[in-house]
Amino acid sequence: MGSRVCVVGAGSWGTTVAALAAANGDAVIWARRAELAEEIAGTHTNRAYTGDRPLPPSLRASSDLAACLDGADVVAMAVPSAGFAAVAARVAEFAPRGVPVVSLSKGLDAVTGRRMSEVLAEAIPGSPVAVLSGPNLAAEILAGQPAAGVLACADDSVARALVPSFARPTFRVYTNPDVTGCEIGGVVKNVIAIAAGIAQGFGFGDNTKAALITRGLAEMARLGAALGARPETFAGLAGMGDLVATCASSHSRNSQVGVRLGRGEALASIVESMSMVAEGVRSSGTVVALARRHGVEMPICEQVAAVCDGTKTAAASLLELMSRTTKGEFE
Repeated sequence: MGSRVCVVGAGSWGTTVAALAAANGDAVIWARRAELAEEIAGTHTNRAYTGDRPLPPSLRASSDLAACLDGADVVAMAVPSAGFAAVAARVAEFAPRGVPVVSLSKGLDAVTGRRMSEVLAEAIPGSPVAVLSGPNLAAEILAGQPAAGVLACADDSVARALVPSFARPTFRVYTNPDVTGCEIGGVVKNVIAIAAGIAQGFGFGDNTKAALITRGLAEMARLGAALGARPETFAGLAGMGDLVATCASSHSRNSQVGVRLGRGEALASIVESMSMVAEGVRSSGTVVALARRHGVEMPICEQVAAVCDGTKTAAASLLELMSRTTKGEFE
């Protein structure tokens, strides 16, 4: 497999992955806005999303999607879930036939409830689909801090062939055939991180956060099992690893949304003030709907969804969670 990588989407994570790929070979990033593409190509920075951190001089950028995809050996999709399907349809017009496509997005389609890999499989038939997930906070990886991720693909040979495009001495990449589990982990952890942030905003300490992380992991694993995921995936980087990083880090958009909710800010004003998407806000209701279709109980996610859709206050949701009937831990 070749090493020419096209990253579609120039947010913080897309830019970071493009920087990793540029250090390994030929890489180009597509930005929706021409002025952002010009900044990345001209000054080798993306100040709106990655601050003053310098990007590899070899990283090319353009707002012309067809030009970016021309001759690509690998396509990495770093588009928020809300616009993912529409951009995937455009990618299908220009991407070389059969090129592997890697989803970097941790969300669900709000209309259909589909995972991003399912959206890609429908939009770009004939292309192998993979997912890159894990505890991957963009700022830390771009700074060269040691980290690890998971490349999930049903075809292990494809996953192993993709690893050299993204792995670096400071970014270790493992493979995993469980695409469903890795995606569900990436989606649900954003919702639980909002809950953990709310607790922090209330002024609660580490006991509360540990309880939310642990019970959130149980919800994640229950939904994954119902969808056919492998249980061990949720003990790994795309499950527990990503959950801990997202709930604990000040770099986490979803956690910070929760903190501000816990301090009494209105969700609308929080979202309006953010330049980047907090996927958990959009995904919470879709996660709950998906869980109900499969008969899975997810009380933390249900309360976060209620806060995000405005039907409950954060305080009322906390009270309802703590007032639930006592049961066995593993029931």
